[in-house]
Amino acid sequence: MAEETVQVDTEVSLETPPLMEPKTLIAVSALTFLLIFSFFALALTGDSDPSLSPQETIENDGWRAFSVVAPVDTGINVYHDHFRTNETYPSWLLDGLGVNKVCDLTFEGSWQERYDADKDSCWDTLVASDIVYFPGTKIIGSSPDGDSEILILDDPSDGHGSAVTGSVLNANPQAVIFFVEGFSTEAVIAAANQPLVDVISTSFGAPGSVPISGIERGTEIAVVEQGKMHTGAADNSPSPAIQDSTAGPPWSIGIAGYAEEGDDQKEIMSGSYPDISADWTQNLPNHDDIDGYHETSGTSFATPRTAGILSFVLESLRSEFNDDGAGASPESRQGMLVNGTDAEGNSFTVSNADVREALNRSAWYPDVGWDPTSGTMPISPVAPCTQTGWGLVNLSNIEPMIAHLNQSADLSERPDDVVACMNANQDMREAYWNAYPSVPEQPGELFVTGSQGAERRFV
Repeated sequence: MAEETVQVDTEVSLETPPLMEPKTLIAVSALTFLLIFSFFALALTGDSDPSLSPQETIENDGWRAFSVVAPVDTGINVYHDHFRTNETYPSWLLDGLGVNKVCDLTFEGSWQERYDADKDSCWDTLVASDIVYFPGTKIIGSSPDGDSEILILDDPSDGHGSAVTGSVLNANPQAVIFFVEGFSTEAVIAAANQPLVDVISTSFGAPGSVPISGIERGTEIAVVEQGKMHTGAADNSPSPAIQDSTAGPPWSIGIAGYAEEGDDQKEIMSGSYPDISADWTQNLPNHDDIDGYHETSGTSFATPRTAGILSFVLESLRSEFNDDGAGASPESRQGMLVNGTDAEGNSFTVSNADVREALNRSAWYPDVGWDPTSGTMPISPVAPCTQTGWGLVNLSNIEPMIAHLNQSADLSERPDDVVACMNANQDMREAYWNAYPSVPEQPGELFVTGSQGAERRFV
């Protein structure tokens, strides 16, 4: 999977990325350098134009502030304790997410016993058009591609989607999960099609970030047309992320990995020149039991963890500013991810661009402290952005981001060399993905939305 590599036949590799020899690393670094600067001259055109079918949203009736994250992946183990909750989702929320089927699961016995008990009443009845709520869990699931052996459920031979979703909830335990099984543009659009979805997270793509078309049209619809956020995994190799169809488009937040619980340095087998880098190795739920966990690594898990962080920030701001909705519907929310009022009744809004600015400002570069035995690569004090983008992001970024967005404590602007480096990154992505922003209307304007909706970040 990029990102945990997805092969051409959509099978998922969950193996730990191998280490490279020093000579190989030097060669790859040189190739990365050449590739990055060659992208200035590249431009590709997109083609297909899948359309969205509008859905009516329903107003909150006093339920808690919430945020909806949509992992798009292999399937999910709805029986695992990690996904359980005592909450019952209100009917207006289910209606707003298009739920047309409810599966009351068995929560006694082993995984196999539970599956066997529910096989006839649930799993054997599902079709591709179903959007299913599983009471007692945080999961609403769908499988629009309809091509797996057991729709929605993580098949016994797999497990990637369960781990990915576990990572989201580790960052925001209260997130509502709209899970989409699949690896296609259509699967991404199924999430984009949901007005209440805030963040879409994808952890699959072409191995080695080879420059081929992928899901970019689906993520463009989600972000540019619908105002949502998209976190996309860079490859599990040092390949530059710019041309990666998951992490590279300028409307996406491309994510590489770093050793959060180690020496805080760059993971060698992790994409270069992303937007940010997040936790590479995590302890995540198993796919074939009810309470087991395993340690696993990859940008596949750094990415949904970031989606969970963004979800937490949005949920907190909605609670603070009396926003009882979700998503960024252009019709009902004017494209705003937060659309509420302050204590005096004054309008308070936060857009995709605002959140990305806060994320970029909150990211940081670690102190020198490389452990040569760790298997990581030291983050260079010279142009560290080419390795980790704007920098590192973990749960400690949440409070500064919230404070910046609620205007209680501004985050500092990044140093000029970092801004210049990431402006170059954005220029290359806009050129490669043929998404050019318009000229700023005012000098010093932080964000410019072009005809393709690419957000150009100046800080």
